[in-house]
Amino acid sequence: MSGAAGPPAGRDRLVELARRHVEAESLGDMEATLATLEDDPTYELLPVGRRLRGREAAQAYYRHFFSSFRPLAVSRELRGEYVSEQGLAQEYVLHLRLPDGSTESHPLVSVLTFGDSRLSGERVYASERLLRLLFGPAFDMAGPADQPG
Repeated sequence: MSGAAGPPAGRDRLVELARRHVEAESLGDMEATLATLEDDPTYELLPVGRRLRGREAAQAYYRHFFSSFRPLAVSRELRGEYVSEQGLAQEYVLHLRLPDGSTESHPLVSVLTFGDSRLSGERVYASERLLRLLFGPAFDMAGPADQPG
């Protein structure tokens, strides 16, 4: 019988890895971002109910993210950060400047999910408009979330 031991040391390491993932994204470092992921990451796009899975899909997403989306993002406000045994959640408001000069602000919640030794992927809660801007062509690669694998 064991007593309440608190969070496992592995969780603290995964929280730090998730924060490094966020930092690598903010620096525009695709290689460092991908290095934080397990070999078969899964991205759930919610509430639209789509799922993007696999290393190639993640690479397609990040190619678009770094080349096309990041230049649109002029600022972000971190509203909160939450840690559980399953992942690190961050709640943001993203402020975008579109190519036509117009601006948009979008709420977003990102849950970086923990795998065994690296991140298993991400659950992204946002409007369909923001998800399409964020994922670009990878949005169309995503299948229904209710389909296996």
